[in-house]
Amino acid sequence: MDNAEETYQGSSIEKPEKPLVITEDVRSYLYDMGKWTKFLAIIGFIFTALITLFAFGSAAFISLLATYSPGNPLAAMGSGFLSVYFLVIALLYFYPSWLMFKHSNAIKKAVLYGDQESLGLAMLNLKSFFKFWGVLMIVLISFYFMVIVMAIVVGVSTANMAG
Repeated sequence: MDNAEETYQGSSIEKPEKPLVITEDVRSYLYDMGKWTKFLAIIGFIFTALITLFAFGSAAFISLLATYSPGNPLAAMGSGFLSVYFLVIALLYFYPSWLMFKHSNAIKKAVLYGDQESLGLAMLNLKSFFKFWGVLMIVLISFYFMVIVMAIVVGVSTANMAG
């Protein structure tokens, strides 16, 4: 009897795998998800276009700012910095919007035609979307942590010099 328990625990008995079944409810959820991701992707493309337009129009904004507020530090930075900054922000909006758009098209094809390859592609795009946002959040949290540490160091050193 002990041998049977040892054999069961120690052996590599595999359970027969059940194939993943996509019910009509799940198909409906996937189809609805595809509609929402397409909507969000289009909104993301619109915001990307607006941010890009603002990036290219920043020269006019900076010259206007310099005219009416000559001592403004933003005007001293110049329009090149602001343009590059907003173009980077536009790219950060474009990439996840593009992934959502690809996901929505692939999930729609998968649900409507029962295409397994499109379902795999849709899930790959969704995985890439969340991976992008996860890495971006890690970078932003690390940046915020460094800013907080630097603020504390500067605050302590300033307090030591003053007192």
